[in-house]
Amino acid sequence: MINRNKIKNRITNQEQISNSLFLNLILAFSGGFQDAYTYIVRDKVFANAQTGNIVLMSTYLMEGHLARGLKYLFPLLSFVSGIFIADIVKSKYKNAKALHWRQGIVLAEIAIMIVVGFLPQNTNTLASCMISFACALQLYSFQKVHKNPYASTMCIGNMKSGTTAFAAFLRNRDKKDLFKAFDYMAVVFTFACGAGIGGNFSQLFGEVTIWTSAVLLFVCFLIMDLDRKTGDNAF
Repeated sequence: MINRNKIKNRITNQEQISNSLFLNLILAFSGGFQDAYTYIVRDKVFANAQTGNIVLMSTYLMEGHLARGLKYLFPLLSFVSGIFIADIVKSKYKNAKALHWRQGIVLAEIAIMIVVGFLPQNTNTLASCMISFACALQLYSFQKVHKNPYASTMCIGNMKSGTTAFAAFLRNRDKKDLFKAFDYMAVVFTFACGAGIGGNFSQLFGEVTIWTSAVLLFVCFLIMDLDRKTGDNAF
């Protein structure tokens, strides 16, 4: 006779593929790549670092440069819209069988990156808004590494959590805290690598550089799809 409680516990204890360090390092690399791309190619607007956009927007508006200030407002609104839409998608398709809702989010991101690569310089505001929207989708959809909260599209929270975990390790000598600190710092380091490579690629290849992120996201989609089909882990 099938022991349903054992099966339920096994599924509960399994680490979701969306929480794995490897998958989220790819997402972090892509997040840094996108931020560098929009700043260098798309008129110095941040895709992920909305705090930076707020600072620049407020500075320009208070200096009386309305047009420059609004350039940063629209990506902010797009980012908020992305969070809102991702929440709706999750609530509506959380139990979908044909395709996991997080995979749908990744496919949407890929489509956005492909379209942005075709947009010319006179549509920089639209391009920045689209990427900010995609970044918000990703930020909402992938929130944990090894069951610990993290962000794949920004660094400050990860730096705080990583430092706190390392301080806890120094106090208690619990290796779990050390591993947690490593996860966070690995994400920060990978994000920085993505930003550095993305910045250099952006200067060389211009608008189409963002297609690199589309490739990285497609790799993530394949990893998630393979895991779903083999049934080794839950999402």
